[in-house]
Amino acid sequence: MSATQRPETPGAVERLRTSAAAERLRRTWQVLMDGTPPEPPEEEPGETVDPRAVDLVLRVGELLLASGETTERVNEAMLGLAVAYELPRCEVQVTLTSLLVSSHPGRGAPPVTAARAIRRRTPAHWRLTALHDLVQQASIGMLELEAAHRRLAEIKRGRGPYPPWMLVLGLGMISASASVLSGGGFLVAMTAFAGTVLGDRAATYLARRGVAEFFQLTLAAAIGATGAVIVVAMGNPGPAASVVTGVILALLPGRPLVASIQDGITGDLVSAGARVLEVFFIIAALVAGLGAVVYIAVNFDVAIDVRHLPKAAETLDSVQVIAAAAVAVTFAVSLAAPRTVLMPVALGGALIWVLYVMMRGWDMPPVLASAVAATVVGTLANVVARRQGAPVMPYVVPAIGPLLPGTPLYRGMVELNTGAPQDGILSLISALSIALALGAGVNLGGELVRAFQRVGLTASGRWARPAARRTRGF
Repeated sequence: MSATQRPETPGAVERLRTSAAAERLRRTWQVLMDGTPPEPPEEEPGETVDPRAVDLVLRVGELLLASGETTERVNEAMLGLAVAYELPRCEVQVTLTSLLVSSHPGRGAPPVTAARAIRRRTPAHWRLTALHDLVQQASIGMLELEAAHRRLAEIKRGRGPYPPWMLVLGLGMISASASVLSGGGFLVAMTAFAGTVLGDRAATYLARRGVAEFFQLTLAAAIGATGAVIVVAMGNPGPAASVVTGVILALLPGRPLVASIQDGITGDLVSAGARVLEVFFIIAALVAGLGAVVYIAVNFDVAIDVRHLPKAAETLDSVQVIAAAAVAVTFAVSLAAPRTVLMPVALGGALIWVLYVMMRGWDMPPVLASAVAATVVGTLANVVARRQGAPVMPYVVPAIGPLLPGTPLYRGMVELNTGAPQDGILSLISALSIALALGAGVNLGGELVRAFQRVGLTASGRWARPAARRTRGF
């Protein structure tokens, strides 16, 4: 067929579309396997770079990163779009706060480079699923450029699966469920719920006034701890610890923790370092708010004592298993995850608690027990996500919620302010170790799935990570 002829039958049109989709898949595979952009086709003029394609790559990457995706997945998605829309010799750079796309047409034509800053990051896991679906359809030639722009605009303007008030209540329900998981009853759960919601509303007020997020989290933790101090002052020291445990767990940074470890493991050290600092400052804000309230309470002779801390009721009672599932589900709601993941997340939360309790019953240390349980749940979550053709973050982040170290953080603050600073430091180190073990465990599960599966989301199979094949660490 000559270059000027047009196919006149539907079968010929379909064959052309199929061959074009196969060529795009081959070029995407080449980029991800070799780590180098493919040469442009010979018939393609050297100066042709579509600015609309560059803009699409940047905007999709921006929305993915702002919605909570890891650096590696954002990089894969942007490269997949660059190949799909034929940006010649495209290079992509992704960090936590900025994106850069550069396309080199060759033949003496100047490169086309564009950048975008990420000024605001709001977890919206439902957007991750929609954006990855857009990338997949574009990569196999099922979405033209203009249609992709329209789809992106719909995703950006779209509403989440839950109304705003449900996100606030979801945060409070995390606290209530966690307090039950740590041994509290109905009144304790309601106290933790009220303290968390009030703290969140106060932090939202500060955000509207332009106050930095560090002080927002400090105030939220202080309000939750104040509710516990009031309970102690009323003569109920035992339940107070469960209240604080629930409030802290609702504020702990599970999402950036998982993303930071994955970025470090996959070699994106700049983003990993930035995310680790983000986790550190969030924990420091919680420690500051909690420590200030405990210090003031102790100096006013409120009977806060380490003996009143909740003993981890590590049993497989139905109440605790249900509470663990509720923690995971409410975490998913607070992160605006799609409704379709709520059932798998509930099962994951219950499973990670059951595995943890079983291993603690075998006298396994808390850090190791947390890591093993997280690895099992991370593996299963990655398998489910790949079978669904969806991103894994909405599955794994809420599932580790029941094991986030709320009690060790509170214990450390009490010990620091009641004359046992060395024990307090050890408790804080234990809390940090458990958090890192959870993040490493779920990421190890993803690595195991990747090692034995050829392709997955945006062709991210075992051969699609060139950085992994290097000089044995030298």
